[in-house]
Amino acid sequence: MTRVKRGTIANKRRKKLLKAAKGFQWSRKTKYRAAKEALYHAWTYAFADRKKKKRNMRRLWQIKVNAGVRADSNGNLNYSKFINQLKKANIQLDRKVLAQLAENHPEVFRKIVETVK
Repeated sequence: MTRVKRGTIANKRRKKLLKAAKGFQWSRKTKYRAAKEALYHAWTYAFADRKKKKRNMRRLWQIKVNAGVRADSNGNLNYSKFINQLKKANIQLDRKVLAQLAENHPEVFRKIVETVK
């Protein structure tokens, strides 16, 4: 009877996991059990931080729009009043676009501020 070597799938799985743990410190990159535990945490943080990134970007857009509005209206208008007036004027620009306009095209943003005043 010929010899059968076992565990090819398990070895493949372990190798794949250790490859994903490349760059980790100490034994977490070489020992399977430690690497598995570290990766479970890493994947959890990665998932949560992808959500957090969206939150942070929205906050940044609000800050940029607020700065642009206050600069253009000499401090008479702020972010919340500006957004309220945009809705009343039925101008449907989202915060991302408004932030890009405030940062890169201030003259266009100034015209939008003037129209909602």
